[in-house]
Amino acid sequence: MKVGSAVDEDLAGGKSNSVTLQKQNQVAGRYNDTELHLAAYRGDLASVKHILDEINSQMLGTLSGADVDAEVAKIRASVVNEVNDLGETALYTAAKKGHLEVVKELLKYSDKETLTRRSRSEFDSLHIAASQGHHAIVKLLLDHDVSLCQTSSRGNATPLITAASKGHTAVVQELLSKDPSLLGITGSNGKNALHLAARSGHVETVKCLLEKDPQLATRTDKKGQTALHIATKKMRAEIVNELLCLPDTNVNALTRDHKTTLDIADGLSISKKSSDIRAFLVHRGAVRANELYQLHVKLINTMIQLRNGVDRLAKEVRKHRRLVINNDTNLVTMAVLLVMLSAVLSAATAFAAMLIVLREHNDDGNGMVMNHRASFKTFLVFNAIAFYTSLAVAVVHMTGMRDDTKAERKKVVEFINKSLWLASVCISVAFMASFYIMVDRMLELVVTSIMMVGLVIGIYYVVNVMMISQSLRREETAKGGTNSKIAIRVI
Repeated sequence: MKVGSAVDEDLAGGKSNSVTLQKQNQVAGRYNDTELHLAAYRGDLASVKHILDEINSQMLGTLSGADVDAEVAKIRASVVNEVNDLGETALYTAAKKGHLEVVKELLKYSDKETLTRRSRSEFDSLHIAASQGHHAIVKLLLDHDVSLCQTSSRGNATPLITAASKGHTAVVQELLSKDPSLLGITGSNGKNALHLAARSGHVETVKCLLEKDPQLATRTDKKGQTALHIATKKMRAEIVNELLCLPDTNVNALTRDHKTTLDIADGLSISKKSSDIRAFLVHRGAVRANELYQLHVKLINTMIQLRNGVDRLAKEVRKHRRLVINNDTNLVTMAVLLVMLSAVLSAATAFAAMLIVLREHNDDGNGMVMNHRASFKTFLVFNAIAFYTSLAVAVVHMTGMRDDTKAERKKVVEFINKSLWLASVCISVAFMASFYIMVDRMLELVVTSIMMVGLVIGIYYVVNVMMISQSLRREETAKGGTNSKIAIRVI
């Protein structure tokens, strides 16, 4: 659609002077440009203003009243938005050629569609200005609409990426001042602005980008290449040195095809630049991929050896812990056995003393007799059971607790626990029965009362200890402390 045709459509219906305007403004250039395109291409501000003002004068001759301004604005927008065979508007042409004043004039009549319209090269007005390094025009367009910096062309290239690839540092700074998040945008190949600036060898642009975000040097493209890989491949010695000065640069980073920067440097043609790059890399500790794998294998072997050493140490610690627990268990069990045997012997001694007293009294004729035969039998039977049970526990303890396996140790502990409980009950019954062997009937009630009080106190402490033991077992079970649980059971 040319200027004349736009006017002709709006003035259809007998407005003959539109045909005159069409003939004056429709100029066939190389790419079927309009007269406005050609004026913008030349940077002829006077001609641009004349073309746009002529629309106004033509409309005043055909319309009148309040509709004039609206119609003029509509037609001017249509004329400014006109494209040639390359898909370029007059604003795009002026921005491409760097004609700042023409861009200012055309911006007055440009809408969002005009600003974001892409040519066949997939560039809009801001993008082409950034590509050509026209800083003033880029600033003007961003001040007019800052969202233009987020547009992208073919391959998802933003104006920042394009400007960085061309080395337009001032444009890069301007774009980043408006939107720092542009640094995080990559092209479809995964390359960011730093990748492209390093590839093209633009040192100042690289410094500018690194100043904004030093972490850019660690980011990779879809081939796993950092900016250092690309700068090495393109023999950009100064940029390689600049990147190596960063603290976070990994000089031995691997690409997808398993190459380090030194591998890439080895493949370069012999020259002073390649020699300098190789020297820079070696000085920073660069190694080849096969050497890196050897180091990796050595590291793995060292870690395996350390793990085996830790396992052996842990095994020794567990063994020592089992020994300590067994020793503690042995000491506790032996102490209980000594107490039990002492009680049995004490009861037997008391019984012998009572027999001696009884015999002496009978010889004197005082009349004290063993008046409760059942008590005597009870004492004799339960005291004997307690004695021999304690001896059995002692024998099993000395022979069975030497086993190291967990299952056998568990069986021994269960037998010892049950036997000690049986011996404890038997010695208690024998001890109580001994009081009834030789007493008057008047004292039986007193003795029974004392026994009942003692029994209640004993049951209380036994139940309390059992509850505490169960609580400790649950805690040890939750922590996985099986060895501690065995010790608690023995106690």
